[in-house]
Amino acid sequence: MKRIILTGGGTAGHVTPNIALIPRLRELGYDIQYIGSYNGIEKDLIEPFDIPYHGISSGKLRRYFSIQNFTDPFRVVKGFGEARKLIKDLKPDVIFSKGGFVSVPVVLAGKQRRVPVIIHESDMTPGLANKIAIPSASKICCNFPETLESLPAGKAVLTGSPIRQELLSGNKIAALDLCGFTADKPVILVIGGSLGSVVVNNALRQSLPELLNEFQIIHLCGKGKVDHSLGDTKGYCQFEYIKNELRDIFALADIVISRAGANAICELLALRKPNLLIPLSAKASRGDQLLNARSFERQGFSMVLEEEDLSTEALVSAVHTLYENRGTFIDAMRDSGQHNSIDTIIQLIDEAASGK
Repeated sequence: MKRIILTGGGTAGHVTPNIALIPRLRELGYDIQYIGSYNGIEKDLIEPFDIPYHGISSGKLRRYFSIQNFTDPFRVVKGFGEARKLIKDLKPDVIFSKGGFVSVPVVLAGKQRRVPVIIHESDMTPGLANKIAIPSASKICCNFPETLESLPAGKAVLTGSPIRQELLSGNKIAALDLCGFTADKPVILVIGGSLGSVVVNNALRQSLPELLNEFQIIHLCGKGKVDHSLGDTKGYCQFEYIKNELRDIFALADIVISRAGANAICELLALRKPNLLIPLSAKASRGDQLLNARSFERQGFSMVLEEEDLSTEALVSAVHTLYENRGTFIDAMRDSGQHNSIDTIIQLIDEAASGK
């Protein structure tokens, strides 16, 4: 039996692609172990899969001043020691890292123990954690053709992001019942990220009088961001967050309005959902969502509306353009070569575990 260590954490986006690989790894008979932080989000997300979970110390590497910059390096060093001991004891054949700062000591310890390491970079440009990890990796998976240019030749592989396969088997009728919608009007799904987006939420709600004339709207608005004054609005259904029914809602949606997190937009690509991306602005991030969105726009998968240009008029106009041209976007996504991400990544894992 081959053994694999999965690692990654800090956000759901550093865990869900690992989760997407688990069923195939189990089919192939892998013994799966997970290394994450002591109490990070990854621990809660992995727990339902009955996989041995090993916590290590984790610290964040910041580009800005913080008092924690003086203490976190010690946590990273401690985490490296703990990861090194775990790898010595577990004797894995291969390590797969989805990134996040908890993965850095695991990747470095794996390299020191001569265990082949495969890492996955979701965004157009590598984040700091993966920049540190790249020299220790034998292969680097990525989502965007442009990313290949900034990665070492011979290591980089365009794979796309592994998508949870249950998302591909949604039930439209179940979603209609859940939302109380009719079958005679198209449906817009609006996703503002796992925490929701005040900017997107406000723009959408201001646009409801016009949009509801032609569409029904499912709004995943984030924890604490439901507007109860709109609870009885016909054709408008709000959820803070949704988990098990997400596949049904995706199946029902004709078009999607979304932030531009890498995993989220790769799910839209796999599901072939015409989409309008409203990326997080560079003022509030390192600009990775803007780069992700523009890449999908160039490839013909998405329309893009930047936060600075977001208004009721702009949103309504973009939605109508997207819906009228939805077939063009579906065709472009269908022609993409990034639909077998799990198969491609599993092949890389198998080759590494076999010493090829």
